[in-house]
Amino acid sequence: MRDSSAPTPRRRTVLAGAAVAAAAVALPAAGPASAAAGHHHADGGAEPHRWRTAAIGGTGFVTGLLFHPSVKGLAYARTDIGGAYRWDGAKARWTALTDHLGWDDWNLLGIEALAVDPAHPDRLYLACGTYAQDWAGPGAVLRSEDRGATWRRSDLTVRLGANEDGRGAGERLLVDPRDSDTLWLGTRHDGLLRSADRGATWAPVDFPATASANGQGVMFLAAAGRVVYAGCGDGGAALHRTDGSGGWEAVPGQPSGSAAVKVPVRAAYDARDRALYVTYADAPGPNGQSDGSVHRLDTVTDTWREVTPVAPDAAAGDGFGYGGVAVDARRAGTLVVTTNNRWSRIDTVFRSTDAGATWASLKDTAVLDVAETPYLRWGGDSAKFGWWIQTVAVDPFDSRHIVFGTGATVFGTRDLVHWAPEIRGLEESSVRFLIAPPGKGARLLSGLGDIGVMYHDSLTASPSRGMASDPVFGTATGLALAALKPSYVVRTGWPSGSTAAGASSDDGGRTWRPFAAQPEIAASAPGPVAVSADGSVLLWSFVHWDGTKYPAHRSTDGGATWTEVATFPKGAAPVADPLDPRRFYVYDTDTGAVFHSADAGATFARGASGLPSGDVQFKVAAAPGRSGDLWLSAKDNGLFRSTDGGLTFTAVAGCQASHALGFGRAAPVKGRKRPGAGYPAVFQTGRVSATHDGVAVLRSDDAGATWVRINDDSHQWGWTGEVITGDPRVHGRVHLGTNGRGIQYAEPE
Repeated sequence: MRDSSAPTPRRRTVLAGAAVAAAAVALPAAGPASAAAGHHHADGGAEPHRWRTAAIGGTGFVTGLLFHPSVKGLAYARTDIGGAYRWDGAKARWTALTDHLGWDDWNLLGIEALAVDPAHPDRLYLACGTYAQDWAGPGAVLRSEDRGATWRRSDLTVRLGANEDGRGAGERLLVDPRDSDTLWLGTRHDGLLRSADRGATWAPVDFPATASANGQGVMFLAAAGRVVYAGCGDGGAALHRTDGSGGWEAVPGQPSGSAAVKVPVRAAYDARDRALYVTYADAPGPNGQSDGSVHRLDTVTDTWREVTPVAPDAAAGDGFGYGGVAVDARRAGTLVVTTNNRWSRIDTVFRSTDAGATWASLKDTAVLDVAETPYLRWGGDSAKFGWWIQTVAVDPFDSRHIVFGTGATVFGTRDLVHWAPEIRGLEESSVRFLIAPPGKGARLLSGLGDIGVMYHDSLTASPSRGMASDPVFGTATGLALAALKPSYVVRTGWPSGSTAAGASSDDGGRTWRPFAAQPEIAASAPGPVAVSADGSVLLWSFVHWDGTKYPAHRSTDGGATWTEVATFPKGAAPVADPLDPRRFYVYDTDTGAVFHSADAGATFARGASGLPSGDVQFKVAAAPGRSGDLWLSAKDNGLFRSTDGGLTFTAVAGCQASHALGFGRAAPVKGRKRPGAGYPAVFQTGRVSATHDGVAVLRSDDAGATWVRINDDSHQWGWTGEVITGDPRVHGRVHLGTNGRGIQYAEPE
């Protein structure tokens, strides 16, 4: 659930009976990012908030792009964990369509497939479901009659896999070209489903391809005139079709017998030329492909012709597959295809104007401009043209407007030469850490999945410094600021291009330098880091991605030397006291005990015990400006507080669940001083029955005695249990980390 790039192994789901719950539920859409959100007080009052998305520029895998064939300037995008978007050509930006999906529906933020109805431009359909394993829950189909402004939902009994292997294939959802009321949905492990009532109910159909537990099932559905084609990735015949007069048949003469055509990835139909183009690879992608091809089917004569632009050559170090394919609706025989997983020579978009007889690589003449999204330079001086390119689209109203998705953004061109991100409004980062520094400097520091750490000068423009470099990290694993010396910041993360897994900054995160040394385990198991209030001591914990935990290490010279801390619980997350440089705390989730140090992290002693245990995501936070004032978020076990440095904890009354917690500026004291006045604002994602029945974004201005809800049902963003923080400079300002919808932030209106 947490990593936008790492799929999870699948398990087969058995189809039992009808494939959908017949009841359909009306749902709101997220609405524009500037919409006011209701803020519900425990006493029934309301204070509006304005929620917006911090600009970075994509940062995640865009798995599908689709222009509407009959409406100029209208397009849609899907992502593997961050929901779906609608493109507004007049405004040149994307609008999120699925922010209304809440905590219990986090699995639906992965969009397996999308479909539009050419005959009814306002209709939009989404097949939602991030993982196909039992713990993830079944998928659902969302259907809209107003381009995603509002939705009706139909719950499936089968599971979908929008963040698994093959997530860039498709589309697996299709409106039947003969009947707008009929929809088809291809699944990974449960065959083909059909709806006769515009997606309200679904049932399995007799389909000849054999599903397997480890295969891909139906990879795509494509309409060619009045015929529907289905590409299958489980062995046997790869391509099937039906014209509605009977069942499905294998397409005669199709390519076979080669690893290059093992898996059909995508297909596109040229209506002017009456030809279907299919891309193939030896694996579903986006990783693991080393061979592939492109083939053209004349749908009139059923004759095939290979039109592969360049043959992959894995033996020579140039292995890759083919992924995206799109045709030019205005010019017969004009199409584009993309390579995928071509790391040695960099992926490209090939374009042909003669039905695949000859090709030109658009990368070879590309002028790439990433000034609006500097992080795409990846800590260097230049940007890559593309990687993980499994979707490409040609504007049906402008032959020179081509867009393609990558593992981090959407690139577009209007002249086939100049390319730039077309990504405004689309943000997909998985957020791990957030720090709002006091005083001058950064508006925000963020630690993200896949793209390291960012210094946000502003939240309305992509960070001007791009990714933190020297060194560049992949996923951030730690980010900490010295409370009494806020110019000193440290970060840790998975190395990228070097073995350095830790770095420090003396200018508030503007520039960085790697630690002069690091423990041997750091490169393969970098974990969270803490820095003492005065910046003199570092504590670094180590945990491998597979969960293996290692002893923590301590440095008193800025990372030049390190010593093991034997009494520190392995793999746990250290927390520094914000006032006393000698004090550190750590919550051992294995035993449900809090340990504390009074000698600057050299040794730790057991404090409170008998607390909830067994979940590595339980978190301790230290209240700013106070010593020994700790809050423990224990997920569905509730919220606990200690005012004696972790020796004892007391449950916070009325809070049934707490998943992430942070602090901001205290509320102004007006009139008679009330209990808790002057205490930092406490923010959390949790459940307090007095404000809301479900998990919500909450704020307390009286040290947890009462809470107010500060989001609403249109602004939920799925899973938000990783990180939240207020701002020490402005009361009520809050920054929220999501798992796939980037950084959300708000202030009271």
